Amino acid sequence: MGKKILLITLTFAVVLVVGAGGYVWQAVNATIGSIQENIDRNQSEKRQEAIDLEEGDPVSILLMGVDELETRDDLGRTDTMLLLTVNPKEESINMVSLPRDTLTEIRGQRTEDKISHAHAMGGSETALYTVEHFLDIPVDYFVKVNMESFVGLVDAIDGVEVDNEFEFIFHEMHYPEGKIKLDGEEALGYARMRKDDPKGDFGRQMRQREVIEEIIDKGASFSSITNLTDILEVVEDNVQTNLSLDEMWDIQSNYKNTINDVEQHEIKGEDRKMDGISYFFTDEDELESLSDELKQHLEVEE
Repeated sequence: MGKKILLITLTFAVVLVVGAGGYVWQAVNATIGSIQENIDRNQSEKRQEAIDLEEGDPVSILLMGVDELETRDDLGRTDTMLLLTVNPKEESINMVSLPRDTLTEIRGQRTEDKISHAHAMGGSETALYTVEHFLDIPVDYFVKVNMESFVGLVDAIDGVEVDNEFEFIFHEMHYPEGKIKLDGEEALGYARMRKDDPKGDFGRQMRQREVIEEIIDKGASFSSITNLTDILEVVEDNVQTNLSLDEMWDIQSNYKNTINDVEQHEIKGEDRKMDGISYFFTDEDELESLSDELKQHLEVEE
């Protein structure tokens, strides 16, 4: 779960930092143009009306951490898949963690397989349609992120300062109690440590939020203009999305408070083998109930 929480918060940090840099339009626009990955549709077929980000319509975003190795012949499997429904009126986010071994129909491929294989078979469009069909909700946008960009982003803003509640060591890095400044590698370790935290996952999530808030505050400040080139290089090398710059700007303006209220959901089910291969089989009743809850949050008809 640590990587998954980092993925959502890192993605919002990237969107907010880039959106806040709109006053240097030419540089930002060039970067956004280079990370655009358009898919062959204007909006989800599960929506009857087009969404309006300026009006703050609820939206859904598929976040993917993709294993795209140069030695692979396919498009890369998704190490992490999260579906977010974002409602700025309620100032909240629902986050659904999709088990990578979930057995489901791979849309457009006429086969059933692990949901993590959808991207490898047909790229972002196939992954998006597969998740949309699996959860029976519209999926409006996607963002693919390389987790290594977390390190680069922190370094690009000259590190972050945090208030550490207790001393600990993680991967041979020492974190003394009190206010400390962290570089990218140190910030990643600070955000990932769980085993020695008396609060467990809750404590880790608090540290992750602290780091991300620092990234957003520093990245969105006018003083970060000197680091903008480095920030944009990190984004250009590690992010792909179908969000346009205008849409990022609208999200930065109208949706940023939603990150303060994130409710996590996990798909219920069990691991079983089929033909000697381990799959995750979902509880259909629980899945239908979750789908209804997401539809309500998105304000779409059931």
